Amino acid sequence: MKVLVTGGTGFLGSHVLRQLLAAGHQARLLYRSAAKLEALAGLKFEAVLGDLHDSAALNRACAGCDAVMHIAAKADYWKDDDRAALWRINVEGARNLFAAAAAAGVGRVIFTSSASAIGIRPGKAPADESDAFSLPPERFWYAWTKVKAEEIAAEFAADGMDIITLNPTVITGPGDMNAISGSFILAAARYQWLMPMSRGGLAVIDVRDAAAAHISALTRGRSGERYILNAANLPYAQWYRLIADACGIRPPLLTSPDWLLEPTARLIELLRALGLKTPLDANQTRLGGQHLYFDGGKAARELHSPRIDIATSLRQTYDWYQENGYIKRDALTRLLSLL
Repeated sequence: MKVLVTGGTGFLGSHVLRQLLAAGHQARLLYRSAAKLEALAGLKFEAVLGDLHDSAALNRACAGCDAVMHIAAKADYWKDDDRAALWRINVEGARNLFAAAAAAGVGRVIFTSSASAIGIRPGKAPADESDAFSLPPERFWYAWTKVKAEEIAAEFAADGMDIITLNPTVITGPGDMNAISGSFILAAARYQWLMPMSRGGLAVIDVRDAAAAHISALTRGRSGERYILNAANLPYAQWYRLIADACGIRPPLLTSPDWLLEPTARLIELLRALGLKTPLDANQTRLGGQHLYFDGGKAARELHSPRIDIATSLRQTYDWYQENGYIKRDALTRLLSLL
């Protein structure tokens, strides 16, 4: 099968590309920068220069392909500053690619959305594929762009496109060069036991398991369905203990009470209005007290059952960052270690 991959130079996309080739498929990659291809040196694939707003490049990229895996996105889900760019890439870009795939007669499209596009259930109950997005759009703009992209996918499905939507949760594992979810590791390695944590929780999967589900979806996924990709639901206390074990540091000592989240969010809004950068945006801070849990059972049954436990995933993430020079030991880090 010849498969076009968008976002193949990114974290998840690069793992999908490698597994795609290992499974015996032919791969074509849509890329924006030759410099990013260096990380894929030694792999055999076709490459088409262009982006999601270059219709000629999209048409060339889709021509002759049996399937398309649309993984490319602006994935800065922890900061909603540039909402126009999020919309342009995640929504308009998806429409452009789906149109090119339809014009080329591509047999199947795998669209990588996000679990954030799925609604949150009260308490600690995990949401499933039937739960509609339940936050005001302005409270999580990245997620809202994924919701709208899924609506576009549904439009093309109604017109006859064979399209499957995958909704991964937080993704960990080696190779996260842009430190998206890996920012948890880097921040913990720097601030150690001073890292504040809230009382909520999150859902997580290793990148290699998420990639394996993508490969399986090519042949086993049911057209028109969405699949949550998730391996574990973890309260933040357990999540940060696992990170601390991976980094060889003390776990956080401070737990932020829920009542403090809103004032903290407002402080972040003030700091950003003054032009100061913060690690998280205000809306993500507000979500810190909720248990963002998801049921990945459907994907485990029909596509791929996760095999890499999260403790191993985090340890290998830390090792990769260590080997590639991301972990810095400055005066603050040494002082906290001593204390």
